[in-house]
Amino acid sequence: MAEAGSDRPVPCSRLSEIGQMPERFLLQILRNLVTHDILDSTRGVDGGYRLRRSPNEISVLDVIEAIDGPVNPKMPEGAGLSEGSRKRMANTLEKLAETSRKQLRSVKLSDLLDGKPGTR
Repeated sequence: MAEAGSDRPVPCSRLSEIGQMPERFLLQILRNLVTHDILDSTRGVDGGYRLRRSPNEISVLDVIEAIDGPVNPKMPEGAGLSEGSRKRMANTLEKLAETSRKQLRSVKLSDLLDGKPGTR
């Protein structure tokens, strides 16, 4: 959608074909992207999906969190860790997650395009 740079909605069937994935699977992802204000959905014969904002305004973090939820560290279940070790591990995981969020936030969809991005 970002490469097309068009305001015309792209049907799910076309996106499924391009991405080589089942439509039912893709529909779940597209619904999440609509819910998180990344895509607009249009019904009808000429319906489909299009970016709600410019590719310059949508970060990779926006997309990941819309699909998978917040990028947060998960403390592994581990027997035998002392309370101090558990706290240090949790602190380290939080720092890693924040670094990841910062880097993912800095990469925009337009950075991933081959040509000039759509400006929508």
